[in-house]
Amino acid sequence: MNALLSGWRFCTPFYGDIMKNVLFASVSLFMLVAGSASADQQLFPAKLTGQAILPANTLTPAPADAPAFLKTSGKFTTPDRKRTEKLGTVDGKDGARVTDVKLPLDGQPIQGFSGIKTMPDGTFWTLSDNGFGSKFTSSDSMLFLHQLKFDWNANKVDVVKNVFLSDPNKIAPFPIVTEASDTRYLTGADFDIESVQPVADGFWLGDEFGPYLLKIDTEGRLTDVIPTTLDGKPVLSPDNPLIQLPGNPAAKMPVFNLKRSGGFEGLAMSKDGSKLYGLLEGAIYKDDGQMETVDGHTAIRVIEFDVASKKWTGRSWLYPFEDKGASIGDFNMLDDSTALVIERDNGAGTKDKACADPKQPKPDCFEAPAELKRVYKIEFNDANVGKAVRKIGYIDLLNIQDPDNKKKAGDIAGVYNMPFVTIENVDRVDATHIIIGNDNNLPFSAGRAVNKADNNEFSILEVGEFLNAK
Repeated sequence: MNALLSGWRFCTPFYGDIMKNVLFASVSLFMLVAGSASADQQLFPAKLTGQAILPANTLTPAPADAPAFLKTSGKFTTPDRKRTEKLGTVDGKDGARVTDVKLPLDGQPIQGFSGIKTMPDGTFWTLSDNGFGSKFTSSDSMLFLHQLKFDWNANKVDVVKNVFLSDPNKIAPFPIVTEASDTRYLTGADFDIESVQPVADGFWLGDEFGPYLLKIDTEGRLTDVIPTTLDGKPVLSPDNPLIQLPGNPAAKMPVFNLKRSGGFEGLAMSKDGSKLYGLLEGAIYKDDGQMETVDGHTAIRVIEFDVASKKWTGRSWLYPFEDKGASIGDFNMLDDSTALVIERDNGAGTKDKACADPKQPKPDCFEAPAELKRVYKIEFNDANVGKAVRKIGYIDLLNIQDPDNKKKAGDIAGVYNMPFVTIENVDRVDATHIIIGNDNNLPFSAGRAVNKADNNEFSILEVGEFLNAK
């Protein structure tokens, strides 16, 4: 910058000072833009208008025809993954912090909400993800969807219906945990379902392990398992069940191009139902071993799928993260070309209870407080296929206005915040409101308090200006 400024020394002092100021402003603006994934994004206000909370330790019995093995869950969650049968003997932990819920559990937890869809009858469909954090810890965690109804005045969540996933027709191209059973219920060691789109004959689901696009019927029976391709090449996670390690450690390792837990976190559907858009959580690794980027920012793919032909169209877009962004949480279309996306960092908790030294986490403080939790409105269309989506603007989930004191959680006067590591539910409710909800990763996430497992907090936000932004 000094070299650039030296070019103005021939000017008169007055004119030179003006040009110096202009140049300083231009360089400052460039530096600001360089630190952001989008130059024109704008912060919009959000106001809390209603809230309903489902307590953390909410369980449901496994179906009567499920194997006895699935009557309890969380039996393989110790650090060494050894079986623990005695209920309530393994601490739920968020790093160094011990939560108030212990494993194994008597039943299946209604938790881990990871995707939501508003329905015309006023209910919402959502789903529990793979269970206890990995395929190795979740073989006794059943996969199921939930139809929810909210009473915003009474702050209550009613579970109208649970739909448990199964594979009675042997559609999965690999052995499942309950392979030998008659009912063949699916578990979190088979798939990691993270996103949902209801349709007339069932549901489309996004999976992280394959990653796969899954189709189930209205009774939860698997009908399709569709591998992912991008630019004519397979997209593979290290958790893809068809990847096998060589028998000799000196042999060539199998190739995969996506990090663990990098599959379909988001799945949106076009307004006419003809297309699905899968949004990966992790960036694709290129042939040179580097992750895909846009202007120096890590970028993940939105991949288009044709519903009628059940094939990937070959079209995709790039979603660039912000400097502190690490993952997305949910993804739903607003119209033909705009959508809502949750973007977040990996922090949890508030800065007022931060550990003095983040390198020495303690049980009474937050190691890495939340800093970036946002809902973005994005635009992508025919004009920018293969390029970056446009980030139109965002709302800050750490600073939601609450002038009418609607919140039932949090302790900041006039403000509702969501200091959770994972916030994985967002959809439009009407012309001016959205629903937002966290994934509480039961019993491991403790972002609201240092020593208590997070509840499932669902909120209605008034965001008319944001939804109308161009």
